[in-house]
Amino acid sequence: MKKLIAMLLVLTMVLSFAACAKKDAGMSHADYVAADNETEVVVETYVQAHQSWWDNKVTVYCQSPDGAYFLYELACSEEDAAKLVPGTKIRVTGYKSEWSGEVEITDGTFEFVEGGDTYVAEALDVTDLLGTDELIDHQNEFVSFTGLTVAPSTDANGNEAAFLYNWDGSGEKGNDLYFNVTVNGQTYNFCVESYLCGQDTEVYQAVEALQIGDVINAEGFLYWYEGVNPHITSISAAN
Repeated sequence: MKKLIAMLLVLTMVLSFAACAKKDAGMSHADYVAADNETEVVVETYVQAHQSWWDNKVTVYCQSPDGAYFLYELACSEEDAAKLVPGTKIRVTGYKSEWSGEVEITDGTFEFVEGGDTYVAEALDVTDLLGTDELIDHQNEFVSFTGLTVAPSTDANGNEAAFLYNWDGSGEKGNDLYFNVTVNGQTYNFCVESYLCGQDTEVYQAVEALQIGDVINAEGFLYWYEGVNPHITSISAAN
């Protein structure tokens, strides 16, 4: 009887460890991509940046060596939001969703992976992928663009401008910034998301100083809205 009880205890522990291992492992980025929309997903990934915390929610840009994730309004206390520094490993449970082409995780919760390693992605130059079907394979990754020419936008009064406050020019300082760039004969719309990079940041002020015809390099997260619409975090003059 004692041997039987001991064997049952061992079996219980093995099954328990197996269940924990399955929960802890998360899914690969390839499995995430293959998952149907509106299904539950569990991923382990690394914080790269996050937007402003509010109402016990925070939107986070995450990336692992095999791909990136956009975590929309992740449930989070203000105290935990302060701990979401670049490189921090977290385990996220939520639902794979899509909005206007942007694939994201919604209704999510997370936990810190204690003792986990860290990872901060280097920007991948995707300039040559603009206008190709391959670009979307890098959605939400930290990327760079080189040799962009600032192209005119049309403001709310019908005038040409190097940038707009809000997508249609209806905003004011402190709102999102939008600006057009051309490369390889095509024009693209880029954004400085004010909840990520506010009006006091270097990139926000650099965009406000742009002139039509300036040639720049840029870095940011490869967000999608009805096509590529990256959230830019830095710009510099092209050499």
